[in-house]
Amino acid sequence: MGLFDRIKRVVSSNLNDLVNKAEDPEKMLEQAILEMQEDLVQLRQGVAQAIAAQKRSEKQYTDAQNEINKWQRNAQLALQKGDENLARQALERKKTYTDTSAALKASLDTQTTQVETLKRNLIQLESKISEAKTKKEMLKARITTAKAQEQLQSMVSGMNTSSAMSAFERMEEKVLMQEARAQSAGELAGADLETQFARLESGSDVDDELAALKAQMLPPATPVSQPQLPPQQPPQQQTTAPKSNDVVDAELDSLRKQLDQM
Repeated sequence: MGLFDRIKRVVSSNLNDLVNKAEDPEKMLEQAILEMQEDLVQLRQGVAQAIAAQKRSEKQYTDAQNEINKWQRNAQLALQKGDENLARQALERKKTYTDTSAALKASLDTQTTQVETLKRNLIQLESKISEAKTKKEMLKARITTAKAQEQLQSMVSGMNTSSAMSAFERMEEKVLMQEARAQSAGELAGADLETQFARLESGSDVDDELAALKAQMLPPATPVSQPQLPPQQPPQQQTTAPKSNDVVDAELDSLRKQLDQM
């Protein structure tokens, strides 16, 4: 391979790469639709011109047919009047229009075929443009989705997930420490309350033991003869209700007895 061929290939590859990078899919689709619409406009103009030419040829063919019929009647009229020379001239004029009519008929048939072909092409192009527009919208939606996914992936890859997770771990550790301190405070408060009741119980035991020790150290008491009491008569039923102070004193004595028995 020659040097110039290599240079040409390198330049062509670089240009192709630049063109590929410069191509925006969305803009390219819009441009393609515009070009197809321009072709559609030109094709419509061509179809309109072909139809106009066809109409003109049809009129010329109709006029030629009318002339043929007219000179045919003139020839018949001349023969009826006995003027054979005039009848011959009429037939010659008829032949001229007959040749013209044949040429117009051939041209008209060709034009009719062309117009039908152009109409079919026009319908096909309109259908392709409609399909292209639909496909363009679908591709634009896919392009938008792809760009969003690419942007999201770039954001995710650019995020420092390790630092974010470490921050969450630090916050979780602080919450755990706070919960532990609250639980410890609650346990200490409960322990203090239990300690106070334990002290009360221990103090009561010591007081009881001290009272028992004092009772042991006292000398025994001598029995004193007591006079015989007369039999106690059953108490008469009191008609009045006990006072409230007596009820309270009785309940207090009962509570004291219970404490002494403990």
